[in-house]
Amino acid sequence: GSAVRAFIIEVLDNAKGPQIILSRSHPEFLKALFAQEVPEIQEDIVEIKAVAREPGTRSKIAVVSRDERVDPIGSCVGMKGSRVQAVTHELKGERVDIVLWSPDPIQLISRALSPAEVSQVQLDENRGEATVVVTEDQLSKAIGKEGKNVRLAAKLTEWKIDLISAREHGIRQRVADEMKMSLSDLPDVS
Repeated sequence: GSAVRAFIIEVLDNAKGPQIILSRSHPEFLKALFAQEVPEIQEDIVEIKAVAREPGTRSKIAVVSRDERVDPIGSCVGMKGSRVQAVTHELKGERVDIVLWSPDPIQLISRALSPAEVSQVQLDENRGEATVVVTEDQLSKAIGKEGKNVRLAAKLTEWKIDLISAREHGIRQRVADEMKMSLSDLPDVS
């Protein structure tokens, strides 16, 4: 007899009658909850550009404002966190990280990996891969508990993220430099 909030995925018309497929783990459910809590989203001032979820544990959303006077993160968080807490409560304690969306993939990837601080991002646009360099002390933050932070950041940005420490990046650079050779250095090649 208790009320349950869910997202309607599909309505089927079967021989037995209509059948409604519901979900509480769908990323659109998170969007709908924020739309209910945040008037700026209802009024189309703030838009949720991307959602990444690991239902029951943690989520990340990327938001942007159509009005430079409105802070999209602040409007989603609410006074003393009231709006995001209402969403977290509905999701039974699932933590929600809110990041500022950017059309620049480097900036978006850096923000998506928060709370870790990113030193450098190198993109391979053909393969959709990003090599992200962080300092040794930021590596565990960037990875997150059981790899959740980097996994959610990859889902949110739609880039495959290769996370490496600054030391590992230095080693890779040295190896790459040593592997390069000009054609004139090769014997018997004109």
